[in-house]
Amino acid sequence: MKNTYTLLALLVCFILTSCNKKQAINIAGSTSVLPIISVAAEEFRKTNPELNIIVNEGGSGVGVNQLGEGKLDIGMVSRDITQEEVVAYPMVNFNPISIGKDAVVPVVSSEIYNSGITSLTLEEIAKIYSGEFRNWNELGGPDKEILVIDKEASRGTRHVFMETVLGDKEAIAAGADLVLGSNNEEQTAIVQSDAAIGMLSNAWLNEDVKGLSIKMLDGTIIEPSLKNIIDNKFPITRDLLIVTNGKPTGAVKDFIEYLLSSEGQIIVEEAGYVRINQ
Repeated sequence: MKNTYTLLALLVCFILTSCNKKQAINIAGSTSVLPIISVAAEEFRKTNPELNIIVNEGGSGVGVNQLGEGKLDIGMVSRDITQEEVVAYPMVNFNPISIGKDAVVPVVSSEIYNSGITSLTLEEIAKIYSGEFRNWNELGGPDKEILVIDKEASRGTRHVFMETVLGDKEAIAAGADLVLGSNNEEQTAIVQSDAAIGMLSNAWLNEDVKGLSIKMLDGTIIEPSLKNIIDNKFPITRDLLIVTNGKPTGAVKDFIEYLLSSEGQIIVEEAGYVRINQ
């Protein structure tokens, strides 16, 4: 009888523990998508307190690879899934869902912008990253050596930027002085320099990190404004994606539907991006 009571007690304990254990959604990846998902997760949990949403960064490559390895429910990605990634995970049905739109903007230290360099051609930017231009005076700016900041190879921001500027998402930037990871790291480095150039999501611009306009071949100057992103005029734009393995179900489906709802799209706008349902 004593053994029976012990077994019943253990069974009740197991049931209570199981009932109290929160369901989790694991999300990781792009630091460009991160500001949207972090806020959305916090808001979603207010009406879904039984749900635990775990959000980590790491870059688009981390989002794809960890989803492929079965470690995530949602990968945050700010570029297209590559064919190499599809081949690497043949059992995974990558399902990208756009939750917003963004521009990748060439950015400079405020000192350079205020000196008069407010726009460059794509060719001039390419020559900076290839190492042909080393000093801002070669571009009509001050006599200061250019601090060229690149991003880690797996970063979605880099893929989109290099595809447009150098014609290859995996192009080697021979002129790079620093290789950094997250948007936050790069933003900080540019703020701390008075002669830097880098690449950032449009939402990460501020008074100390200035976005350059692009001079087109016909002389038109395209600013990195939200209107130009909406109208597809700015030449370096992209979709901000969340990626699941196949069609989402359950709590993951509910969270994605929240992101695509009017309430979720307000979060996209408040993060500095463009909503998908204009």
